[in-house]
Amino acid sequence: MPSQTLKYAYFPGCVAQGACRELYQSTAALTRALGIELIELKKASCCGSGTFKEDSQLLEDTVNARNIALAEDLNLPLLTHCSTCQGVIGHVDERLKELQQTDPTYIDRVNSLLRQEGCSPYRGNTEVKHLLWALVADYGIEALQAKVTRQLTGLKCAAFYGCYLLRAQAFMPYDDPFRPEAMENVFRAVGATPIYYRGRTQCCGWPISSYATEQAFKMAGMHIQEAIDAGADCLVTPCPLCHLNLDSRQPEVEKAIGRKLGLPVLHLPQLVALALGISPKELGLSKHIVSIRPVLEKLRII
Repeated sequence: MPSQTLKYAYFPGCVAQGACRELYQSTAALTRALGIELIELKKASCCGSGTFKEDSQLLEDTVNARNIALAEDLNLPLLTHCSTCQGVIGHVDERLKELQQTDPTYIDRVNSLLRQEGCSPYRGNTEVKHLLWALVADYGIEALQAKVTRQLTGLKCAAFYGCYLLRAQAFMPYDDPFRPEAMENVFRAVGATPIYYRGRTQCCGWPISSYATEQAFKMAGMHIQEAIDAGADCLVTPCPLCHLNLDSRQPEVEKAIGRKLGLPVLHLPQLVALALGISPKELGLSKHIVSIRPVLEKLRII
């Protein structure tokens, strides 16, 4: 166990409170089991998922400076379980910290807009951290392994990191952005077998799905096929947007590529929480489009 209770300002994001409610549910179950305290930022707003800056960089910076300032008011790091939120908010934090040194007038402009809305100013004195990084860097792999009560022996897990988590920020202290191992190390800690395949660090296709739907489905299909061909029993992703494209749209993906897939896709906290003995029902595993039943049968949970 960590030497002291881990505590974070929790930014759940939009998708986990809507289309992927099971992610919100499983994150709560996992952190509770690990003794991690989450203070949810109820007044936080959508990060914009990278779209705000298409209209205005100042808009993206100000909206997310406000989100970060909410965590700073609590004197806590901001924690998210969404790779897209991590990429966007983490990049803004990185950018604004640099601008504090190189262009303080820009920071004054951002903070002036925040003050006009009665918000605290951005100070640049905390960090933005994904749940994956909190597990491997703060809680620790050995401590996590010690909490396992249900070894996921024999389950072959293929990570799908996606792109935002790894490469949206210039500085990545927790893993190699091109050859990551953090999720695979988590898999080993819970007794599962990591499966490596070419597409695990590539884009899922979600960002282009609104205007190039066929291409987005084909991208997702290519990754799913590669994971199946490599022997995976399931995909595991730290991003709810990736989950939507890989799980919720998998029936449409199958039509786009002309191949039956049927590969279960788990959220990262669902997989880890299963190893801690938490029930499938508590983790919302019945809410997926592609049935998780083959995974549960392999683990002899049902």
